[in-house]
Amino acid sequence: MGEMAGALPERLAADLDQGFAELVQAQATGIRTYLLRLTGATAEAEDLTQDTFLRAYVALQNYSPARRRALRPRAWLMSIATNVWRNDIRNKSRRPVSAGRVEGAGDIWPDDRPGPDERALTSADRKVLVDALVQLPERYRVAIVLRHVAGMSYAEIAEVQDCPVGTVKAQVSRGLTGLRALLIPQEQSSKEVTM
Repeated sequence: MGEMAGALPERLAADLDQGFAELVQAQATGIRTYLLRLTGATAEAEDLTQDTFLRAYVALQNYSPARRRALRPRAWLMSIATNVWRNDIRNKSRRPVSAGRVEGAGDIWPDDRPGPDERALTSADRKVLVDALVQLPERYRVAIVLRHVAGMSYAEIAEVQDCPVGTVKAQVSRGLTGLRALLIPQEQSSKEVTM
């Protein structure tokens, strides 16, 4: 992965079109997954992913080869995707759709349990988790998705968010606290029903 990360900016500098095709191939799934978690809707995530790569290509055309060579593709694309998503929200003047409409969530939150009962339980748990996630304020949601879905380091998230690492750690921590607060009442009410 390290060799690929270093080689990709070099290919972008040498041949933009070929390098960009490799960039899309290497990063599209991660960007789509990230945007799916932010929006809660597959079609919207697909549209925003395409917009992200379109904006990336236009930006790269204006970058010098030296600037392309210095690029950190994953963090750079996550920054663009975050801005595309924020602009989309602003343009639509609405909150992201309910996570109940998420498709393909099993690809994002892996399920290692084998049986159908466990799979159903995990699916229900996943829906509850995503419903809670979309209720969080944007700064916490973005930080949690970048950290726990995209698997980015705090330093990478700080680069994407253009803020100090300490701020990112606080956002992730506060976001997780907010998720717990949203999830615990639901867990307690389901236990009360079964008792």
